[in-house]
Amino acid sequence: MLRRGKRILAAKAKVELGNRYTLKEAAEMVVALAGVKFDETVDAAVRLGVNPAHADQMVRGSVVLPNGLGKTVRVLVFAKGDKEKEALEAGADMVGNDDIIEKIKGGWLEFDRVIATPDMMGSVGKIAKILGPRGLMPNPKVGTVTFEVANAVKELKAGKVEFRVEKAGIVHSPVGKVSFGAEKLSENVSALLETIIKLKPASSKGIYIKSIALSSTMGAGVRIDPLEIKNV
Repeated sequence: MLRRGKRILAAKAKVELGNRYTLKEAAEMVVALAGVKFDETVDAAVRLGVNPAHADQMVRGSVVLPNGLGKTVRVLVFAKGDKEKEALEAGADMVGNDDIIEKIKGGWLEFDRVIATPDMMGSVGKIAKILGPRGLMPNPKVGTVTFEVANAVKELKAGKVEFRVEKAGIVHSPVGKVSFGAEKLSENVSALLETIIKLKPASSKGIYIKSIALSSTMGAGVRIDPLEIKNV
């Protein structure tokens, strides 16, 4: 039987069961309920009224959070020629082509995000089975397959996050750190929700955003009133 620690139980006790809070109230509660020594990541879980089993109801996209993620993002770029120099000048941590592909085949995975120019995708496809399961495969739908490498690198460094609806119809995404405070977290959540709303599939009927919850790494989940979206 799963046993929960005293701290998490105490945190849950402070969240009124069945209650829905405004975005500002939820962000304030998540910050107040954090009680561990490290700076916890805050995540948003958004349940959508879509059926991901249908290709025309797949919700996938990316958004640059206005206040970033509060962590250093190691960016790897697959490019050749002038695009290598462009990527390095923009702040990429590692740039290369076939040499990096061989390094990854050997087990090297010291990076968080990957960008590739279109002409490199044939080669990058050789390591798709390594990058794909880890969510690292470049994809044109989220802007990581592009010749505009400088802009792509800067966006990832600034806190661009990718999201994709899961089989259960839920989008999970980090929205910052507890140390950001309620105001900055609220701004990041607003940016995420705005993007998700813009991506609503035309075939989705009924209520699109069914529920929203915020939680820190070790904290209790706090639900936001879906009607709050109108205010956001």
